[in-house]
Amino acid sequence: MIEEQITTRATALFGVVDSINRMLVSYGMSHNLANWLDEIISVTLLFLLAYGADIIGRFVVNRIVTHVAKMTKSRWDDIFLEHKVFRYLTHMIPGMIFFLCTPIAINSVIWVNLFQKAALIYITVVIVRAIVAATQSMTQIYAESEDYAKKPVKVLFQIIAVIAYFIGGIAVLSILINTSLATLFAGLGAFMAVLLLIFKDSILGFVAGWQLSSNDMLRMGDWITTPKHGADGTVEEVSLYSVKVRNFDNTIVTIPPYSLVSDSFQNWRGMEESEGRRIKRSINIDMTSIKFCTPEMIERFGRIHYLKDYIINTEKIITSYNEENNVDNTVLVNGRRQTNIGVFRAYLQAYINNHPDINQNLTCIVRQLQPSEKGVPVEIYCFTKDKSWVNYENVQSDIFDHVMAIVSQFDLKIYQLKSV
Repeated sequence: MIEEQITTRATALFGVVDSINRMLVSYGMSHNLANWLDEIISVTLLFLLAYGADIIGRFVVNRIVTHVAKMTKSRWDDIFLEHKVFRYLTHMIPGMIFFLCTPIAINSVIWVNLFQKAALIYITVVIVRAIVAATQSMTQIYAESEDYAKKPVKVLFQIIAVIAYFIGGIAVLSILINTSLATLFAGLGAFMAVLLLIFKDSILGFVAGWQLSSNDMLRMGDWITTPKHGADGTVEEVSLYSVKVRNFDNTIVTIPPYSLVSDSFQNWRGMEESEGRRIKRSINIDMTSIKFCTPEMIERFGRIHYLKDYIINTEKIITSYNEENNVDNTVLVNGRRQTNIGVFRAYLQAYINNHPDINQNLTCIVRQLQPSEKGVPVEIYCFTKDKSWVNYENVQSDIFDHVMAIVSQFDLKIYQLKSV
């Protein structure tokens, strides 16, 4: 059937081979030598025709398309030119010419099939290269976009490139063994276990990359922390096979994407997009220094600016309660009294409420935690307005410098483990 189709096409199209053959015979060559030589000449002319078409195509791309791209204001056509997408597409023309004209130049069915298969493989490879170049171009286009610059779009286009390579490889194989793509894909089911084993990392990276992208778990520029992989820094690149993190000491850690999906990692993007960065730190108070406030202590605390109103109001409430309940004040355990740690906690609350670097729209609280053998922890929980690392650390250090310096003013002591 194939032989009849090729013979019909060769007879119908201009009789080029026969013309060359007759010309060679007229010069005194034998028929066998003429048949062999005319096909060499025809194939050479065919190569020259294909090469000429390729030169014309490249000329059109280099001159006309490049000129038009420079005239336009859009950026995408310039990027497509940089990645040679249009040039790869023009490379299809020689392959198509070679495929269509081979039956004209060659009489041998075997050679026609061989050259046409080679032309189809060449066209397939060129198409795959054009698709891969297009995915690289789209990655750059989205990377330069403000809306998508920090999103891992590179993963999506790498997935498209991998699919293009896979389908292209199957197409080449189907051409070589003269089998349809549908039949070949159906037969791949038997080799799926082997494919899964060979391409395990690629498949895991494919799935993980898709999850990271679709769920918006990771973006370029995110600050992430993964102690298991020694990463604590900014994400510089998210690809199908790796996530590159530049640590704050300028070392670079490469993490497989599926490790981020299967294991936990901390993304600080929520903090960076919020209104403040959290301070959550405590100091331990020596329990032996906690006591009821004496009148002298109350008078001294009342002279502290942040505590003046608190002391007056609290003393009124306590005095009223004790009078209503006929409390015997000669015994300290009777009734209600202020403690030095309670006044200290009230001072810290007023202090952070009036601190200019603390965001008062977010939670600001000073609380007492569970006592332990290391004393009573008094914790400050609040948020700084400035979220940059250096400024945040400076604000936090300034606050606790002040806290540790004024503890003794409330007749309290910070717990410190004694050396043996």
